[in-house]
Amino acid sequence: MFEQKFITTSMARSAENTLDRRKLFSAAAAAGLVGTGALFSAPAAAAHSGERDHEHEDEHEGGPSDSAILNFALNLEYLEAEFYLRAVTGAGLPNSLTDGRGRKGGVTGGSKVPFTAGSLIQKYAVEIAMDEKAHVRFLRSALGKAAVARPPIDLKASFTAAARAAGLISAGQSFNPFKDETSFLLGAFIFEDVGVSAYKGAAPFIDNKTYLEAAAGILAVEAYHAGIIRTTMYARGLQAPTQAISNARDSLDGKTDRDQGIGTAKVANLVPADANALAFSRTPGQVLNIAYLNPKSVTSGGFFPHGVNGKLNRSGSN
Repeated sequence: MFEQKFITTSMARSAENTLDRRKLFSAAAAAGLVGTGALFSAPAAAAHSGERDHEHEDEHEGGPSDSAILNFALNLEYLEAEFYLRAVTGAGLPNSLTDGRGRKGGVTGGSKVPFTAGSLIQKYAVEIAMDEKAHVRFLRSALGKAAVARPPIDLKASFTAAARAAGLISAGQSFNPFKDETSFLLGAFIFEDVGVSAYKGAAPFIDNKTYLEAAAGILAVEAYHAGIIRTTMYARGLQAPTQAISNARDSLDGKTDRDQGIGTAKVANLVPADANALAFSRTPGQVLNIAYLNPKSVTSGGFFPHGVNGKLNRSGSN
């Protein structure tokens, strides 16, 4: 699941002293937390408790800074906020929450979903939309002048390309996630689990404890969102298309087969986890493979036709 360098680096950074580090290393070995799949390039651990291994508080040697990680997350929150807000209100983020560093762009596609009045799915969608808008506001406030602008976002051609890659539609057909409630759920599933794995992968490499706590809080909320979507889809019998989307994500983010559908009619799989019931992580590159809908190393495509803003903007090379 994880490579040795990730385990040793993360534990050395989190332990308060040498004894604690020894205990953590022993626990990791006992749990078998050594395998394949690199995450971020992490800095070496400080030699003594309390020491920092970089010159400036927000810079890592050989790894992304805290602000780079949060800005990467902000790009993803822009995408989710625009999707959900347009689904429930027909309009996206206010201009006051879209400016910042880098290329600012508009949003293509998106419209109010014709939810059944008072349906559970509509209520879920409204709550998630407000959460995603709050995430954008919070991250922008935390980053201050360092916050990146909302990049150009595509909510039209990208969904068609994703649905075609998953085999949900044929060549020449289009997929509109705003058409009805079922289409909305499928659209939401395309990137809901991705957000959880992105925050999971980033958390161990955030130095600032305030930022780390905030990231953990957002991760928990994103996991709740993913759980709502997965459970609702299971109740609607959408196991087959969900598995197809999961397979498509796996084909984009590398050679591993970690992504999971929601199970079968007989056996539910509402919590995508490993044998130890742990959620898995994705690197920024792997996340962008999915967001750009491209398994190669590129800087734009898919949901972000001109790429994301910030230093973490290139997808992985698979």
